[in-house]
Formats: sequence, C-alpha cells, structure tokens
Amino acid sequence: MNRMLEFLHPGPDSTSELIETLAEAEARELIAPESRQMLEGVLRMAELSAGDVMVAAPRMDLLDIESGYEELLAAVIDTGHSRFPVYEGQRDNIIGILLAKDLLKLQRAPELNLRTLLRPAVFVPESKGLNELLRDFRSNRNHLAMVVDEFGNTAGLLTIEDVLEEIVGEIEDEFDDKDGDGGIYTLADGSQRVPGDAPIAIVNQAFSLQLPEDEFDTIGGLVAHEHGHVPRRGELVEIAGLRFTVMLTRGGAVRWFKVNRMAGLPAAAADDAA
Repeated sequence: MNRMLEFLHPGPDSTSELIETLAEAEARELIAPESRQMLEGVLRMAELSAGDVMVAAPRMDLLDIESGYEELLAAVIDTGHSRFPVYEGQRDNIIGILLAKDLLKLQRAPELNLRTLLRPAVFVPESKGLNELLRDFRSNRNHLAMVVDEFGNTAGLLTIEDVLEEIVGEIEDEFDDKDGDGGIYTLADGSQRVPGDAPIAIVNQAFSLQLPEDEFDTIGGLVAHEHGHVPRRGELVEIAGLRFTVMLTRGGAVRWFKVNRMAGLPAAAADDAA
C-alpha cells in the first residue's frame, strides 16, 4: 500500500525539490513565510561548511596580549563584540579567547595577569559542516571557533550567531541601526555600512559618485560584476575610490558591505547617513 501511495504521490528526490515543495506549501498557505524561510535555511545549512560563512582572517578583530587595559577597552568599545581572539607576537598565533565582560575583572583588580582571563580557543577545519559545528557549539557551550586551513594556518573565525543566521536570517542587535539613510549608516570607525541590495542611485547620492545605473540595479550586482564573482565574506573590492569589504553574505549574495574612502576621495553626504 505504501509503495502504491509513493507511486501515485512521489516525494521529493533532492534538496532543491524539497525546497520547491516548501515554496508550494507557502503559496497554498499551509505554512507561514517565516516558517518556510527557516526550514529552507536548515536545508541549505546542511550543504555549508565553516569556510563558507567564516570571517576571513584579514578582517578579524583581534586583541594583542601585550596591550594595556585602556587599549583593550577601546578596541572592545569600538567593535562591539562580546568575544575576541587574543594573539601573541603574530596575528596567526592565537593563544586564547577573551570575553569582553572579563575586562571588568581587570579593572577591579589591575594586578591580575590578562593571561589568566583567557578561555581556551577552539579550532575547527574549514571543511567542518555547519550542522556539526552547531552541535559542538551547543554541547560545549562555546560560542566562537577559530577556522584553520588544510595547512593549519588561521583562515578565519566563526561564531554561533553566524551559524544561526543561516537559519533565521540576520540577527539584529543593539549595535545595528534601523534608521539609516537608505540602509546606509556610519560605523564607529567612520566607515559606512551599505546593504548589498542598495540601489546604485542611493549609493551615488550618499557618496557623491556617478556609478552607472543602467546596467545594474544594486550595488551588490555592480561589485560582483567588477570582482568577477560574488565576493566572499572578508574580501575587498575597490571601485570609484571606495573600498568595499564584505561583512555578511546570505543566499549567494552580499548582505552588507563595509565601505571606506580611499586616499584622495573627499568626504560627502554619506557622513550624514548615520
């Protein structure tokens, strides 16, 4: 009987077919759009590895074990992270993880050695699947992992938030601005955060540029064309005197760029986009 039902109503044979089935279920109002998006995220996450969503090594915010308290505090305030890899000597030599809240202990007892506040760093290969990594995060109560390449060199880092965002979408926090001009707003270091789907006309207006608006609708499309492919997280692309750094990607597209002016480009209206 079961074989007969399967013959009459065959189920999906691949992930893509299953995703199509979920889309049909949403269209028939059998599941809510939010539920469909989360289920699709779970399915797609099974095909991703740590290397696909990590913050690339050149873009990591690290702390130097030799830094003084004031320098450490300034770095924590400027970036807004809750956890930091700490290195000694060279950036590739990660010796532990510092929780921002642990700096309070150093303030109350300056005689403490910073090394005593470090938590052990967890290292995972680029090829490690996100499903397995999420299971590890949950079991060992660790929220940050260093990603290493096949030669044992530091390739980047990954947080539990990065993994969960593959399921639920970007997680907004108190450091995310929802009232920016066209989605563009100024970061603590003076650079701008620009959505990948921002219309080129908005970017032109914000930065007083004249990027072509007839070939591509969004800045993400233009940057991908100039780069030759959709850039990965942490990659840099320089266009019209601006340096675009990929902060976040979603579904094969750039979600956010960090944009810095290169030397010689005058400040413009983007300074008012905070």
